[in-house]
Amino acid sequence: MKYEETLAYLYSQLPMFHRIGAAAYKADLAKTWQLAELLGNPQKNFRAIHIAGTNGKGSVSNLLASILHEAGYKTGLYTSPHLKDFRERIRINGVMIPEAVVSVFIQQHKTELDKIKPSFFEMSFGLCLNYFKQAKTDIAIMETGMGGRLDSTNILQPDLCIITNIGLDHTVFLGDTLAKIASEKAGIIKSGVPVVIGEALGETKQIFIEKAESANASLSFSRENYLVEKLSASDFITLRVKITNQKTKEQYEVSCPLAGDYQTENLRTVLTAVDELISLGYCIDHEAILNGISRVKINTGFMGRWEIIQQHPLVICDTGHNVDGIRAILNQISTLPVVNYHFVIGMLEDKDIHDMLALFPIQANYYFCKADIPRGLHAEELARQAKQHGLEGKVYSSVGEAYMAAIKTALPEDLVFVGGSTFVVAEVI
Repeated sequence: MKYEETLAYLYSQLPMFHRIGAAAYKADLAKTWQLAELLGNPQKNFRAIHIAGTNGKGSVSNLLASILHEAGYKTGLYTSPHLKDFRERIRINGVMIPEAVVSVFIQQHKTELDKIKPSFFEMSFGLCLNYFKQAKTDIAIMETGMGGRLDSTNILQPDLCIITNIGLDHTVFLGDTLAKIASEKAGIIKSGVPVVIGEALGETKQIFIEKAESANASLSFSRENYLVEKLSASDFITLRVKITNQKTKEQYEVSCPLAGDYQTENLRTVLTAVDELISLGYCIDHEAILNGISRVKINTGFMGRWEIIQQHPLVICDTGHNVDGIRAILNQISTLPVVNYHFVIGMLEDKDIHDMLALFPIQANYYFCKADIPRGLHAEELARQAKQHGLEGKVYSSVGEAYMAAIKTALPEDLVFVGGSTFVVAEVI
């Protein structure tokens, strides 16, 4: 089976949540366990770190993978969704899984897969487990797809669990309150496995405390361990921060190529996680931490977070696609020394569009478009809803057309921002 045929099998025969939404969602782990049994339970052959959260889990996953790589570990990384290439989801030391490995896996197991009928995500996860086992991976950073309790990745027995934060996203599946969503994310907490919490406030914090206590799992809140401050000398290309260990009072500075201000939260989570790993016997020195942070893009190929793809006009892409993510992006955009704003925006129809649009500035030029996936909200409808919030702009037939119109219109001293959906960013990057 050729690689192109393999991808066609993955995409067309198996529902894919990130393309079609609710129809692809499966609220149990039965088929994941079936698939794992078929493959000989490969998840038992390498150590793992399991990461859940509403925002930030991709950044935390990539930063941790980079640090462990710098520390000398053969490090697997499983994330989703991908931007340009399916193989972005599965990497070892930053190198994507080979096309031939994907094709051989499907060809060898196709008969059994047709019987089990796993979802796209379940099959991708099985492929990942099998590959990490065959490659003799030392440690794998495994990011949940959605939620936690019923996510396919929750068959793992990891060394460490991380929950980055809780926000209102995927409310149809996870619940319509922060408490309900926190309970779903807390479902990754395992008996005796230490847990790091990136951000927890009020009711969500108590949920994590109670879940950890019931599982006899030690619990660390990153805000109690580290202070990460953006330095005033930072620009919009690199995030320069001062890090303070709240317990030892040690301070140091580091530059991170993930330049979004919101990365200060993620760095705090990563550093707390590294401390936990060291206490578990991992050999990670200070140099590996600094190099892992500063070389994260080189080591992992991470893209799409505050991604600057052009100067004059300044063009920034970011995959933030919920209220908290959009708010963080717009807060930073408002500080940039630019003259006019040009927003190339597309959103998915099952997102909280109303609350996201309410955050955008009225004094800006808007270019409404639809990502080339079934879940994409039609550009005309997006423009109609945007107008209710005072946002005026034009409708375009594709992301590419909207982007080119913005580039053509923008002056050298302006900003063009591309976002609202991971899939809009993917089409531009």
